[in-house]
Amino acid sequence: MSFTRIALITVARGLRTGLITLVLVLVAWQGLLLLLDISPFLAKGPLDVWTWLVTVPDAADNRALILGNLVVTLGDAFLGFVAGLTCALLLAVLFTLSRGIEHALMPIALLLRSVPLVALVPIISLITGRGLTTAVVMGAIVVLFPALVNIAFGLRSSSPQIGDVITVYGGSAFTTLRKVALPSSLPSFFAAVKISVPGAITGALLAEWLTTGQGLGNSIVAAVAKVQNSEVWASVVVITIVSLALYGLAQVVENLVLRRMSMEQSTAG
Repeated sequence: MSFTRIALITVARGLRTGLITLVLVLVAWQGLLLLLDISPFLAKGPLDVWTWLVTVPDAADNRALILGNLVVTLGDAFLGFVAGLTCALLLAVLFTLSRGIEHALMPIALLLRSVPLVALVPIISLITGRGLTTAVVMGAIVVLFPALVNIAFGLRSSSPQIGDVITVYGGSAFTTLRKVALPSSLPSFFAAVKISVPGAITGALLAEWLTTGQGLGNSIVAAVAKVQNSEVWASVVVITIVSLALYGLAQVVENLVLRRMSMEQSTAG
């Protein structure tokens, strides 16, 4: 079977899984509203959100409002995701090459993980200002620790026997890292990516809520204050769907990359 056909099958399976997940979430959402008997003024169901976004006379303005804020939030989240994942990868490589560096820097990563994010935001905003940098730093902090743990575990799960062979033939620790540890850590790397996607969005929303005054994080808080409940629910639904879609995209990319590597290894063998 060609790789192109495999890619199409993988994408189709990803879309099917995403659709099933969406249906289950919608059913659970509507079922909980009926079960808890919450006032329709406060709790909006799937049909209410659809109506606000699609069928009411000012639906186009509503969609434009949500989309504009969504673009800002995704931009903040993307920068935080890249910064956090890059730092995690570099630190994991350093930890693999040197236990001393790990013992020196891991407590700092644990400290950032232990301190509540709400407590960190005022300190970060005092240092970086109330702008984009704060949102990026918040997203990076949320991403850093879980990604670091996953990637470091993956780098250390490579075969020690192959590493010994490279060392016997004069290879350095960096050569072992590049030729053995990094390829074998790809499953852990993609696990870190999937964890980091919703984490980066959470960090961006929190920073927008508390400091930047932009994006969906700020608009949700403003809508709550104005009792614009339809906008609140629509914003939450849209960012949740986008998070699930990005997670699913990461899953599809993981499946394709690992399948491709497996095919190349089989061919080489």
